[in-house]
Amino acid sequence: MHTVVVGTSGVTASDVLAVARADARIELAEEALTALAAARGIVDALAAKPEPVYGVSTGFGALATRHISQELRVQLQRNIVRSHAAGMGPRVEREVVRALMFLRLKTVCSGHTGVRPEVAQTMADILNAGITPVVHEYGSLGCSGDLAPLSHCALTLMGEGEAEGPDGVVRPAAELLAEHGIAPVELHEKEGLALLNGTDGMLGMLIMALADLDTLYKSADVTAALSLEALLGTDKVLAPELHAIRPHPGQGASAANMLAVLKGSGLTGHHQGDAPRVQDAYSVRCAPQVAGAGRDTLAHARLVAERELASAVDNPVVLPDGRVESNGNFHGAPVAYVLDFLAIAAADLASIAERRTDRLLDKNRSHGLPPFLADDAGVDSGLMIAQYTQAALVSEMKRLAVPASADSIPSSAMQEDHVSMGWSAARKLRTAVDNLTRVLAIELYAATRAIELREGLTPAPASQATITALRKAGVEGPGPDRFLAPDLAAADGFVRTGELVTAVEAVTGPLA
Repeated sequence: MHTVVVGTSGVTASDVLAVARADARIELAEEALTALAAARGIVDALAAKPEPVYGVSTGFGALATRHISQELRVQLQRNIVRSHAAGMGPRVEREVVRALMFLRLKTVCSGHTGVRPEVAQTMADILNAGITPVVHEYGSLGCSGDLAPLSHCALTLMGEGEAEGPDGVVRPAAELLAEHGIAPVELHEKEGLALLNGTDGMLGMLIMALADLDTLYKSADVTAALSLEALLGTDKVLAPELHAIRPHPGQGASAANMLAVLKGSGLTGHHQGDAPRVQDAYSVRCAPQVAGAGRDTLAHARLVAERELASAVDNPVVLPDGRVESNGNFHGAPVAYVLDFLAIAAADLASIAERRTDRLLDKNRSHGLPPFLADDAGVDSGLMIAQYTQAALVSEMKRLAVPASADSIPSSAMQEDHVSMGWSAARKLRTAVDNLTRVLAIELYAATRAIELREGLTPAPASQATITALRKAGVEGPGPDRFLAPDLAAADGFVRTGELVTAVEAVTGPLA
């Protein structure tokens, strides 16, 4: 099994994906244990002083003015976890919780939080045991950290609350820890606060969305190319010299991908003698411009994610010179903005894909294809309602594109009077990514059927490879009406797992 070593810095997006999705094992580097011990020494020294230090010997948030006596500090740390574990709603996905915990461990190991080495080791042990705390959908405002989600994780560390075992069964956390020989942690000064105060949930979801969208943007270039081919469109608009004079990197990459898919096609360009159609519709002709803009958005979001991965987000933080200082680094605005930006780009990509699908099904605009790609139109409805499903998905994506980060709702008696709503932005982006996958699957289904209905014309080798692989994946070709949902589900899986990109790249080589 792959092992991820956590030091004081250097965790990558690949590390997060390995832990969250592939259950990679975690080891703490010696440098991390040394940094943890050194920072803890600073916190212990401050805890022994009579002067109040926020997070060490005071209450929290609007209650920070109260100095807490030494004998009550363990209770204080335990209480902050219990009281903040106030999430509600459906359970959050296992991969999200694992990313959340791993990223909090990453920050803990930076040596800026003041947490003891044994706390960090216990966090690693819980992840390695495949124990996943039960975290709920609602409870984070994306400021002062993803408080409720992180608190539910910290509760498991204390041996309280519920968690899912490696067998997928939810049980009391104390039972699961005992079965794996993990001793619950008694939290000391600052440790409860340090386990709760980060952007880890929204960052983890951003990293996973970026990985998924990277595949989906390649898939979108493929489905756009297949639709262009099925509509007998021209690939001349994909010429590199046209995109060089508007040098957005994403646009050029998308155009190159489409051109690679269409190489050797016997369908493209047949409309040149079709007088009413001087040029293709925007949804076909402008596909690289729209998908390319989304690709450039991905690049910006990836830069933000990399910077956040390099950060130690906590409040207060232990600085190398021994100071423990309050700060505002926990505010989720940088991450929240790009999460919302990605949802906007995904919605627009889905919208243009749906327009191409609709064009394939309309006999007045499909240039010779049967209505709704039906076998016997009138007796058969063909893909009419598949497009309805696609339209419903796109409509929801447009609603999900409304930014969460433009909202703010004050909390903690107006101490926390401006929040990022980054967790909410991340949650809706996950739904948008799922919907985009389904939208592209429906376009793929329609475009491949349409190509097969172009009798006497030979598709591009990459297109034919796609059709062959799709049929082997259980997605049937043209014919009389049948129960459509299983076909669409199989097409969804074909896109979601990356099989579409793999089938195409076997012919074209790696896509951009």
